[in-house]
Order: sequence, then structure tokens, then C-alpha cells
Amino acid sequence: MSNDIKAATTLDEQLEILRSRGCFISDETFCKAKLADINYYRLTAYFLPFRNADGLYCEGTSFHTIYRIYEFDRKLRALLFSAVEEIEVFLRARLAYYFAHTYGPIGHLDTSNFSQKHNHEKFVKNIAREVDSNKKVLFVKHHLEKYNGVFPIWVITELFTFGMLSYFYSDMKTADQKKIANSIYKTTPKVLISWLRCCTDLRNICAHYGRLYYRIFTAYPAGFDLQERVKCRLWSYMLVLNALYPDRQKWNSEFMPALEELFDMYKGSIDLYHIAFPKDWLAQLKAGAVENVFAYA
Repeated sequence: MSNDIKAATTLDEQLEILRSRGCFISDETFCKAKLADINYYRLTAYFLPFRNADGLYCEGTSFHTIYRIYEFDRKLRALLFSAVEEIEVFLRARLAYYFAHTYGPIGHLDTSNFSQKHNHEKFVKNIAREVDSNKKVLFVKHHLEKYNGVFPIWVITELFTFGMLSYFYSDMKTADQKKIANSIYKTTPKVLISWLRCCTDLRNICAHYGRLYYRIFTAYPAGFDLQERVKCRLWSYMLVLNALYPDRQKWNSEFMPALEELFDMYKGSIDLYHIAFPKDWLAQLKAGAVENVFAYA
């Protein structure tokens, strides 16, 4: 074992490390129970916005507050993941419909129906991988047995990950990209490709229980007038969700009330600055969901 690897610590030792760094712990039993359930390494990431340059925590930092931020983040992930699901299902349907009526049921198997940057070999391999991973699923088994493994576009997109869906759009011909971006979202291909990239990243973080609070994302979305400190923070990704969400009424009647309730529940513990949310975030998000227009003009 490398000498650089730290030795494992007990729950008691972990508690004392937190305390030595300035964390106020009022209930040691509660603290150790949460460290046992969550993992010290995961939980201490939520101390990041409270850590000084010397590694010590800001005065007044309490374990109770950190745990509440963790719980806020956990519930926020679930809520955002549900919004991404709405977007993903919607885009699968719209892209499959457009492609089928433009290039035929199996037009996705012809590389000439994509732009020149399209890596068709990789695309087909990704499809084969998803088919193999889902070969016991009834509709997959049906197409393997009855149609010799040939899947029409409206079937195979049901196996696409969000990342595959994003690449599928970005590899389309420019004319097709323009029709879709303009007809659904009243935007440009460049902006939509950016949004899909950000939504893919957000989806993967949520699916793998990654931290959203005080996170710096690797990409930032085009199409928004954002301050530098906001670009790679959670607020910019909320704008993407708002822009991509397919149903304005559902956004305002289902998603937004749940989001508002969550923020109200933890308002004494979270800091809007840590996630780059503006003070009028509620009004801004309620205002922007797109109309669900079905046209490819």
C-alpha cells in the first residue's frame, strides 16, 4: 500500500477531526450516526463553502446546518431528476418523430442522413450496447426475434441515454437542427446543443447522487446573459431546465410549487449565494417555461 494513502478512521476520530477544524457538534450520537450512514468523505464536501484558506471552518459552522444542507441537496436532486425525465421523454418523442418522417423508420442506420462529423461506427456500437444490456426487456426481445434486431427510430430512442440523445441531435444535418431548434424552442442549434450538454451533465450528477450545492459545473449554457460567477453554477442549469421543459402549465403547477416548498423548508440553512440563485429566482423561473408547440415548420 502506498505511504500516501491515509489510514482509515473510526467514527469517533472523524467526529474529532470535524471538531478540530471548527465544526460545532451539539449531539455526538447524531453526528456519528450520520457519518456512519452517509460516509465522512461525501458529507465533508458540504463543508466547502464554510472552509477558510487555512482549512478551518468559519466561526459558527455547525454539523446540524451541514446535515440540513445535505438533506436539501438530496431532495433537490430528486426533484431536478424528475424534471430531466420530462425533458428526456419529450425529446425522445420529438426527435424520433422528426427523423422517422424525414428519413424513414430506419433512416438512423444510414450515415448519409447525418452531418459529416457523425461517427456512425461509434453510434451503431452504442446502440448495440444498449440493446445487449436490455435484451430481456419485452419490446427489445420482440424486435430481436421478429425483426432480426432491426429497430425503427421510434423504438430505439427508448433505449437512448440522455447523452446519446444529445449527440444524436448534434450530429444531425444543420438544416434539420435548425428546424427542430426553432420549431420547439425558438432558438438556434448552437444554443440547443449547449443546453442538451448541460442537461446531460445535470442528469448524470443527479442519477449518481452527486452534490449540486456549491458545485462548479464543467460547462455553461449558451443563450443566457450571465455574470461570470454564475455561468458554471446551479442557477445557470436551472435556466436550462426551464428552457427545455416541455409544458409551461405543468412547470408552474407541479414543479415550481415543489421547488418553492423545498426552499422554504430549508431557508434557515441554505444560502442562495452558494448556488448563485438571484433573490428573485422564483419570479424568474415561473416566467420562462416554453410553450409546448408541435410543429416542424
